[in-house]
Amino acid sequence: MLYDPTEHRIRSFVTRAGRLSIAQARALEELGPKFLIEYAKAPLDFEQAFGRKAPVILEIGFGMGDTTSHIARSMPDKDFIGVEVHTPGVGSLLKQIGEQGVTNLRLIQHDAVEVLNQMIPDASLAGVHVFFPDPWHKARHNKRRLLQPPLVKLLAEKLAPGGYLHCATDWEDYAVQMLDVLGAEPLLQNSAEGYAPQPAYRPLTKFENRGIKLGHGVWDLVFAKK
Repeated sequence: MLYDPTEHRIRSFVTRAGRLSIAQARALEELGPKFLIEYAKAPLDFEQAFGRKAPVILEIGFGMGDTTSHIARSMPDKDFIGVEVHTPGVGSLLKQIGEQGVTNLRLIQHDAVEVLNQMIPDASLAGVHVFFPDPWHKARHNKRRLLQPPLVKLLAEKLAPGGYLHCATDWEDYAVQMLDVLGAEPLLQNSAEGYAPQPAYRPLTKFENRGIKLGHGVWDLVFAKK
């Protein structure tokens, strides 16, 4: 077998098994076959996956999926692919898909970098969302942060011209790093002077609302593919 360097690298996440609720397990069993896309080392045919041709937006690390389902429902003319490694989160979002009748959303339960490298064609995405990634706030762990120059370059390559990369964090130190890293990528251009106003399509999460009440900040960054 050929050596695959993507399978031997430092992960940007810690895999936690978590505990599935009965409803999440049922959603995985009943809705997984329709809405889960199996990871494969081959380009994904978006039209085949969704049964139509529409702009595709990829979200990395959707957590429990509340924001993802909200955005997908608010943009029925676009298709969304959510990538998440944690099974309870996948089960939670599948449950919401079933309850809310979401049809323009597909999920991949796998490492996002490998999905990008193997499944997402270059210049194919209308947008990428990375909301509240793990801040790895201890200085010695900063190298594990998701948004580093190699990944930002990879994301930029996957965006179609005019496509956008929208990141958000509630850690100011990470926001500063994001602004530096995104600003240094020659394929991207900032849509604002520094941090962007929160786009209307991104809802406030319960954690954001809690943080705002405590006086915490939230920073959005929106960069466009040149």
